[in-house]
Amino acid sequence: MFSKTKKNNRIDAEQREQYEYARRRIKQKKNLMRHFILFLVGSIILIIINPVLGYGNETLIKDWFIWAILIWTFIFLIHLFNVFVMNKFMDKEWEDRQLEKLKARQAEKIAELQKQVDSELQLPKTDDFTKKNDADNLLPPDVQ
Repeated sequence: MFSKTKKNNRIDAEQREQYEYARRRIKQKKNLMRHFILFLVGSIILIIINPVLGYGNETLIKDWFIWAILIWTFIFLIHLFNVFVMNKFMDKEWEDRQLEKLKARQAEKIAELQKQVDSELQLPKTDDFTKKNDADNLLPPDVQ
C-alpha cells in the first residue's frame, strides 16, 4: 500500500516536470538571444544599405532605415517582455491555478444542474421502487 515505488515515481514525475520547464525556459532565452543577434546584424546591414550605399533614397522616404530599426526594436522589446516579465506571471503554477478554478466552476455547474434535474424529475425512492417490483413479480423466483 505504501510502497517506495510510488514515492520514486512521484519524485521522478516532479523532476521530469522541472526538467521540462527548465528546457522550455532555456529554449525561450536561446531564441531571445538569436533574435537579439539577428537584430544587431540586421540593423548594421540596414545602416550600411541606406546611408553608405544610398539604396532606397529615390523611392523610399529619406532615412527609412531608422524607421525600420525602430519598428524592429519595438518587436524585440515585446519579445523581451514576453520572455522575462510575462513568463513570471503566467508560468506553470499560474496555469495549474487557472485549471483548478475552471474545474471547480465546472463542478459547481454540474452540481446545480443535478439539483435542478432532481427537483424537476422526482424519482421514486428505492424502497417504493422495490415494493412495486415485488408486487409486480407474482411468479416464483425459479420461473423467472
